[in-house]
Amino acid sequence: MARVLVVDDDATVREVVATYLRAHDHEVEEVGDGESALRAMAARSADLVVLDLMLPGIDGLEVYRRIRAELDVPVVMLTARGGESDRVAGLEIGADDYVTKPFSPRELALRVDSVLRRSLGTGTTLPDVLTDGDLVVDHPRRTVTRAGRPLSLTGREYDLLRFLLAHPGTTYSRDELLQQVWGWSVGDGSTVTVHVRRLREKVEEDPTRPDRLRTVWGVGYLWENR
Repeated sequence: MARVLVVDDDATVREVVATYLRAHDHEVEEVGDGESALRAMAARSADLVVLDLMLPGIDGLEVYRRIRAELDVPVVMLTARGGESDRVAGLEIGADDYVTKPFSPRELALRVDSVLRRSLGTGTTLPDVLTDGDLVVDHPRRTVTRAGRPLSLTGREYDLLRFLLAHPGTTYSRDELLQQVWGWSVGDGSTVTVHVRRLREKVEEDPTRPDRLRTVWGVGYLWENR
């Protein structure tokens, strides 16, 4: 069982989401604004936050920034904005997933489960420690270091790096990465594109000329060991 904080100013949305999450055996706390969300996290940290972006007072993006400044907790964002630029904006700042209203509560619950599985380290058979030159992914400690210096990665960036590092020299399409890393049978490929760009900024000497996380034009991405 995981503890999930649901933050949405619409009481009906909160109730529906909470009902489905409880049916998936999660403990759920509901709040209706950003200040209440920050107080709830300070009092008792959740394992995951479902966060609406359009909140009264402190908006969802600011709530997200304040939470992630203190805690490495996965966040699934909710919003009524459906444009690609809004989805990308949520992913750019490090959200683990992004769901647009109106949404299927069942799908949201399944996505929450998917994020939690990866965040809590369940359901994987990859090696505990993966290395490529000066880059080390230590899964038991859930740390990533480069040249001995720790890297700050979001949950999804960590999952993507670990998967690619475990399969060097293999090219994966965006759809295949959505399936293997996100656990989605369908989804928006821009999710992968954003995470690849962010990951390059952290693991490449020159992100504009990547030599580890390479693009195979017209196909997808591959990891090349040094």
